[in-house]
Amino acid sequence: MNIYIVEDDINVIKILKKIIKDRNLGNLIGYSTDGLEALEDIKACNPNIILVDLFIPTKNGISIVDELKKDYKSMEFIMISQVTSKDMIAKAYESGVEYYINKPVNAIEVENIIRKVIKRMEMNETLNKIEKIFNKKEIKSEINDSDNNQEIKKIMHEIGIIGEAGSEDIIKVISYLIKENKDLNNNTIKEICLEFTDNAKSMIQRIRRTAATGLSNIASLGIEDYTNPIFTRYSNGLYSFKEVKKEMDYQRGKSKKRGKMNLKKFINGMVFYCNSPKI
Repeated sequence: MNIYIVEDDINVIKILKKIIKDRNLGNLIGYSTDGLEALEDIKACNPNIILVDLFIPTKNGISIVDELKKDYKSMEFIMISQVTSKDMIAKAYESGVEYYINKPVNAIEVENIIRKVIKRMEMNETLNKIEKIFNKKEIKSEINDSDNNQEIKKIMHEIGIIGEAGSEDIIKVISYLIKENKDLNNNTIKEICLEFTDNAKSMIQRIRRTAATGLSNIASLGIEDYTNPIFTRYSNGLYSFKEVKKEMDYQRGKSKKRGKMNLKKFINGMVFYCNSPKI
């Protein structure tokens, strides 16, 4: 990962440079002690991660993030400051900053946060690659699928679970519920799975893991773009928005607790979207 530092204290820059080098966190490709100069430099070298001080001469850190986020969606920003004002920190998060490092700089904190950002970026890159693969791949079996099966696959593709181990199980369950006009308010998941296998427990586990992967993917989309239509459509339709928000906080490193997935809500949500009139 290519890293750029925007900081007016040269001593802090030296400390950060040493931490990045000693802990093998990436390549430091530049730094600046001036906000306007940093903007031009960043646009020219296009780094992956930017460590930016909240208060920087000629243009503050929040303004820098605001301007860069418009044209460089994939850039990640880590704010550095000794400011403890909740309002200022909130403004930084609203501008697109996902992580915050307090001064004086702590080597362990810097390493942990940069590694979290790198892990998140790698995960997003993997999701993007998967999406491109499925966009290009022709699924010949869909020619003979029912309209419901195609809709189920469309939804699973949108939330990134079409290739997961439990995807075929989900198709079977949702198709059966729609065809038989049933739901999980009057039937248990185990009862439905027993229509297809004697080992209902394993089938349920596969479905649960696959649905949980969808929750993680939806949270990642929300972090990247809160207005993403897939995120807004399914974050409260297939999942609980409260739990999606927990997963987002976990992926950002703000919480140690992951979001939980309600399997009954997920399955009923799938049935609802498949039965909804198409616009």
